[in-house]
Amino acid sequence: MTSNSGHSVTHHTRTVWDEGREPGLQVVALGAAVALSAVLVDLALTDEVSVLFDVTFVALCLLLALDVRPADFFITGVLPPLLMVGVFVLLGVARPGTLGEPGDGAVQAVVSGLSHHSEALLVGYLVCLAVLGIRHRRVTRIYRDPRLHA
Repeated sequence: MTSNSGHSVTHHTRTVWDEGREPGLQVVALGAAVALSAVLVDLALTDEVSVLFDVTFVALCLLLALDVRPADFFITGVLPPLLMVGVFVLLGVARPGTLGEPGDGAVQAVVSGLSHHSEALLVGYLVCLAVLGIRHRRVTRIYRDPRLHA
């Protein structure tokens, strides 16, 4: 495409990396709601926190990183561990036996739950940070290149 001055102008094609527009607090609320729903479904099906929660947690981390607006990347970047700890604290207080041994207290149940689900936490966190990193690079490249603004 050519502009009025005869120079070539490149238009920016929107991709999945550019789509996230939700404010950080809405992403936090969505993350909490989905994580709590996933743990409730998992408990209804298996009476424990199983691999179903782990898979859902990793997918949730990916979706939250894609959904957040660029100005709130930091909030989403620190969200996965806080989300898992928050869900496990609630579960540790309400039903500690679902995270640890039947006689465990709330603190021990939360520690056991985090230990048993550390792989999901690590993978979910890495996926979240990787997606946010890709999105950040893309956003800064677009804003720095005036040819992509047209």
